[in-house]
Amino acid sequence: MRMDIADMRLVVSIADAGSITQGARLACLALASASERLKSIEEDAGVKLLERHPRGVILTDAGLVFVTHARQILAQHERLNADLSAFANGSRGKIRLYANTSAMTEFLPRRLAPWLSEHPDVVIELEERSSTDIVNIICNGTGEAGFVSDAVNGRGLTLEPVADDRLVLIVPTRHALGNSNDISLSDVLHEPFVGLHPGNALQDHISGHAAQLGHSLTYRIRMNSPEGVCDMVSNGIGVGILPDVVADRFQQKYPCRKLYLTDAWARRKICICFKSRASLSPAMRKLLDFLKKSPL
Repeated sequence: MRMDIADMRLVVSIADAGSITQGARLACLALASASERLKSIEEDAGVKLLERHPRGVILTDAGLVFVTHARQILAQHERLNADLSAFANGSRGKIRLYANTSAMTEFLPRRLAPWLSEHPDVVIELEERSSTDIVNIICNGTGEAGFVSDAVNGRGLTLEPVADDRLVLIVPTRHALGNSNDISLSDVLHEPFVGLHPGNALQDHISGHAAQLGHSLTYRIRMNSPEGVCDMVSNGIGVGILPDVVADRFQQKYPCRKLYLTDAWARRKICICFKSRASLSPAMRKLLDFLKKSPL
């Protein structure tokens, strides 16, 4: 049998109305078109589906079977349309989002929670990468969007600032550098450092800039969290570099002096990075629109 959704809807409409005329109206067809289509359906099925009577029509046994199955298929078709519509309007789906360390630890967590609560059918896969890696991922088409530093070379991508992300040097309270207000990385290259584990996007970023100055940083210990870095620095183990907002969050618990880095790459902002709005999936567009309006 060769029939489409419109054929099934017509027969079901006629069965519900008990009349070809009324059924055609329910199916939004002219009477002549409905009659011709019904004839073709019955010829294709090889059986009569309806018995015509002066007061209307009734279903044959074959017609009852046809309508039973047609109702199930039409209901499934409606569910399919509803599910696809949810993907199309961004209320359902999976989002892969990339973020540098600052965005991952400070900007995103308290903003993603309310959005996810409002979109229970959306899954977010959040992955930490360096800003440079994120730009490369988006440029080569393997990712839609991410959160990067504005100090990165955007390679023609759209960068929209959403939050400050300045980096600071934290030192023990009695450190010789503690009387300074700001400092450059070149001034502290020979200091012992407390860093984050290798592979951490922020730490790789800092080590890369040290390498550009011709030096490798000396790490006395590497921690798995910014809080651990603050703890070690407050105990005089070494100096560390963290985002300003992170250092502020832990300063009361782990007393340290905070010095602003004067290097251009340290005076940065967190930016949403993507090719174009048209390149984003509906769910990603809804998420980014929410994050841009979210209070700092």
